Amino acid sequence: MLRKVRITEDDKTAGVVRIVLGFLFLATGSMKLLVPMLWRAWSGQLTQAGIPFYTFNLWFVPVAEILTGVILVIGFFTRLGSLVVIIMMMVATYVHLVVEDPSFFPLQPEEPIIPIFALAMAVFVVWRGGGAWSLDLRSFQVRFPP
Repeated sequence: MLRKVRITEDDKTAGVVRIVLGFLFLATGSMKLLVPMLWRAWSGQLTQAGIPFYTFNLWFVPVAEILTGVILVIGFFTRLGSLVVIIMMMVATYVHLVVEDPSFFPLQPEEPIIPIFALAMAVFVVWRGGGAWSLDLRSFQVRFPP
């Protein structure tokens, strides 16, 4: 079963989309933890959107974004990582729709443009797999040569 999740082709488009999505998540998770202005905005988003388990999510989500970013950049169990992105972006879309204070979105539009774009990228990666330059492809080629 897990082997089927990792099957992918040497698809350069899927590889580029996966890597861009991975770096996007590495950046957003890191910035939430390291940039005070973005930490405050993130905190405000959680509070105003009424996301439960505030303290847990304040720390867990940025760390999960970083780990998911790493998974996507290296292309290891890419489809599972993309499913995590889909869940995160569905919540992010909700946050963008209910939070009314524009100061909580300092580097992006108030509308959920970035979450929807990331969601579309993640759906593409779930469909196509890790593609070129992924550990999923490399593992599959080593075990099952053409």
